Amino acid sequence: MLRFHFSAEDLARTRVAAAPHPLWEIASSLHRFQTPSGRWAYAHWYRPARERLREAGLESAVRRVLLPLFPRAAYFPDFLTPLEGTAGLEAGLEAILATPSDQVAAELAALARVVRVPTRLGRLTEREARGELVDILRAYHRAVIAPHEHWVHESLHTERIRLARHLLDGGTEGLLEGIGPAVRWKHPRLEVRPYPTENDIRLEGRGLLLIPSYFCWKGPISLADPGLPPVLIYSLHHEVPTGPARSAGPSSLQVLLGRARAEVLQAAAAGATTTEAARRAGVSPATATHHTTALRDAGLITSHRDGNTVVHTLTLLGATMLTSNPRDPLQGFSSAQGAR
Repeated sequence: MLRFHFSAEDLARTRVAAAPHPLWEIASSLHRFQTPSGRWAYAHWYRPARERLREAGLESAVRRVLLPLFPRAAYFPDFLTPLEGTAGLEAGLEAILATPSDQVAAELAALARVVRVPTRLGRLTEREARGELVDILRAYHRAVIAPHEHWVHESLHTERIRLARHLLDGGTEGLLEGIGPAVRWKHPRLEVRPYPTENDIRLEGRGLLLIPSYFCWKGPISLADPGLPPVLIYSLHHEVPTGPARSAGPSSLQVLLGRARAEVLQAAAAGATTTEAARRAGVSPATATHHTTALRDAGLITSHRDGNTVVHTLTLLGATMLTSNPRDPLQGFSSAQGAR
């Protein structure tokens, strides 16, 4: 379990990031390549991202450098996601360059206790080698994060609005209670469970920075070193499990949208092409296109071209509509702590 211990001063200094943290998005997106978990939420991103890495000639660098440094495990080095990244990619990369060599060495040693670390990465204690790493991170961001930045920013903006409602209704404690099901407020502690390690972080007047992340999946994440500025990174996506409907009658969603349009919305939860959505709804592709246009205009889905097909996926608003409807086959936000 991860526990943050708050004082009254810490509650006053808790805030939500105003923009995505590009280095945390890089880290989390690299985890998406290492597991099929939650693939539905990134169906429109995954294949085009692989193609862009290939076109940019980055596949080898990702395999040799980035994946070993950002394993989907209980630990990866804190210096790779510095707080300065809240000011943008270049500020974060400059902070990586400026990391003291002894800190890099200590964190690489900690990584080696969790996973096998290629010997060549030991050179990262040298500024020149970190310069090469920074170049790879910049190129990776340009290839697979930057083309998706509009959706990342849109999702974070929606999340800030959601949290603002919790803040207005319940103050800072209401905001903390509204983060998600894996996070529980028990005055004066914020608890994250399950978590891969036992860790108590005493904020001691520093407050807590909440960083919603588009590419983070499942459980929240924090820095390993409790001496660093406290942050909690958590997913903007929530898994929407599929299963049999609870009732044979029409759901409230079907009453609101109509049966076919509700089926198209539900198909988008797993990432669906127009043809797949039409098949699920039992309508022609032309009719399905009409429904996807209406749902997209309402802000419930997004549509992305993938080769000769268009893939439709849920927005946060669309997922909320599905999971707020207890009689629908898709229901209930769930978020379980996985590997960091």
